[in-house]
Amino acid sequence: MVVKIIIVILYLGIVGYLGFIGYRNTKTTKDYLIGGRKIHPAIMALSYGATFISTSAIVGFGGNAGVFGFSLLWLTFLNIFLGVFVAFVVFGKRTRKMGHNIDAHTFPEFLGKRYNSKFIQKFAAVVIFLFMPVYTAAVMIGASKFIEGSLSIDYNVALFFFAAIVSAYVFFGGLKGVMYSDAFQGTVMFVGMSILLIAVYAKLGGITAAHQKLTELFQNPIVAEQTAGLQAGGFQGWTAMPKLFSQYWWIIVSSIVMGVGIGVLAQPQLAVRFMTVKSDKELNRAIPIGGIFILMMTGVAFVVGALSNVLFFESQGKIAVAAAGGTDGIIPAFLNNFMPEWFLSVFLVVLLAAGMSTISSQLHAIGTAFGRDMFNTEGKSEKQGMLISRMGVLAGIIITVFLAYWLPTVWDGAIAISTGLFFGLCGAAFLPMYFAALFCKKISKTAAISGMLSGFAVSMLWMMFFHSKESVVLKVSQWLFDKPMLVEKGMLQFVDPIIVALGASILVTAIVSAATKSKFEDKHIEVCFKGIGK
Repeated sequence: MVVKIIIVILYLGIVGYLGFIGYRNTKTTKDYLIGGRKIHPAIMALSYGATFISTSAIVGFGGNAGVFGFSLLWLTFLNIFLGVFVAFVVFGKRTRKMGHNIDAHTFPEFLGKRYNSKFIQKFAAVVIFLFMPVYTAAVMIGASKFIEGSLSIDYNVALFFFAAIVSAYVFFGGLKGVMYSDAFQGTVMFVGMSILLIAVYAKLGGITAAHQKLTELFQNPIVAEQTAGLQAGGFQGWTAMPKLFSQYWWIIVSSIVMGVGIGVLAQPQLAVRFMTVKSDKELNRAIPIGGIFILMMTGVAFVVGALSNVLFFESQGKIAVAAAGGTDGIIPAFLNNFMPEWFLSVFLVVLLAAGMSTISSQLHAIGTAFGRDMFNTEGKSEKQGMLISRMGVLAGIIITVFLAYWLPTVWDGAIAISTGLFFGLCGAAFLPMYFAALFCKKISKTAAISGMLSGFAVSMLWMMFFHSKESVVLKVSQWLFDKPMLVEKGMLQFVDPIIVALGASILVTAIVSAATKSKFEDKHIEVCFKGIGK
C-alpha cells in the first residue's frame, strides 16, 4: 500500500507540474482554447490518443470483451482506420486549415462560422454541455472503481479526490495544460498496457496456447451451463462472432463497433486537436504515433478482457462476468486476482492516466462550449473570456460528479453504455454537417441545420422509446405508455440509435440540400476554402 501511495503521489506531482507549465504559458484566449496553434505533433498525437482512450475503453469495453470476446477487436480496427487514418487525413487537414481561415477556436464555433450560423454554434454547444457530462461520468466511474479496489477506499471518496485533481489543472491550465499532461499520461498508458499484454500471454503459455484455451473453454459443459443465457442471445464463444442478426450481434455491431467507431469522427474534444498544430506536415507525423497508440490501448484491453475468462475459470470455476459480479468489475477483478502487487501499483497509475487525460479534455470542451459558444465570449477581453470558460468547466464538473455517483446505481455496464450513447449522439447530430462543411461548397445553411436537428431528434427518440439499454433507464416510455420501451420483442430494441439516426441525418441533409440553394456569399466560401484543395 505504501508503494502505491508513493507512486501515485509521484505521478500526480508530475501531472501537477505539467499543468503548471500549461498555466504559465497560457496568456491569451487562443492559448486557453487551442494551445496557440503551435502544439508539437507528437504531443498532439499522444493527446489525441489519450483523450480518445479512457477508462471507459480499458475498464468498460475491456469488461464487455470479457463477456463477448474477441468480436470487439473490430472496434479496434475501426478506431484505427476511421479514428486515426481517416480522421487525420480526410478530416484533420481540412479542419486545421479551415479553422485557421475562419479563426475558429472550438468545434461549435468551427461549424457556426463555416455555416455563418449562431444557431448552429449555440445548439452544438448545448448538446456538448448537456450530454458530454454523461460520457465524462462514465470515465470517472471506471477510474474511481479501480481506485476503490486498489487503495481500499470508499468509491465516493475516490471519486471526489479524483475529480478535484483533474479539475484543478483543467481550470487553470487550459488546453496547453491538458495536452502537456495528456502526452505524459499517454506514455504511461502505453508502457503499462505493453507490460499487461506480455504478462497475460506469459501466464497462459503464449499467444497460440492462450487463444486455444479460450476457444476450448466454451466447449466445457460447466461453461456451457454458465453461458446459457448468453447463448440464447446468439453468443457462440469468445473467439467467434455471435450469430448473424442475433441480439448480441446487434449490440456488438451497432452499439459498440459502429456507435463508437463512427461516432469518433465527430467528437468535439478530438476535432479541436486538429486546430492545435501549425501545418499538414505535423498532422502527417502524428498519424503513426496515434495509430500505434490506439492499437495498444484498445487491442490489449479487449484481448485481456476476453482471456480473463480462462484464468477465472481455472481458479474459481466461473466465467469472468460471474466471478467479477458484473461487466464493469471484470478488469479490476482480473488485475487484483492475477497480477502481482507491484503491477497493481503501475496499473493504478495507468488507469489514473487514462481517466485524467480523457476527463480533462472533456471538461475543457464542456467549459469552452459554455463560455466561448453559449455565452459568445468572442470580442470580450482575454480575462473575461477565460473566466467564463472556467465557470463552464466548474459547472461541467458538478454535473459530471453527480452523474458518476448516480449512474452505477441504475446501470450495470454504465461505462460502456454511456460512452456509446455520447459517441452515437455526436455522430448522428454532427457528422453529416461536419463532412459537408469540409467538402461541399454549395450546401445550404438550411440543409446543415435540418440534418443536425433530425439526427439529434431521431437519436433521442430512439433512446427514449426503442433502444432497450437507454429506454429502460430514462423511463420516458414507462411514464408515457406504461412500457419500458415501445417494441419489447424482436431485434429492433437492440439496434443502436446511430444506425437509424445517422441514416436519417444524412438523408435529410441530402434532400434539403437538393431542394435549397446556398445563400453564402462567394467571398465567405473563398475565405473558408482558401488553401484547401478540391
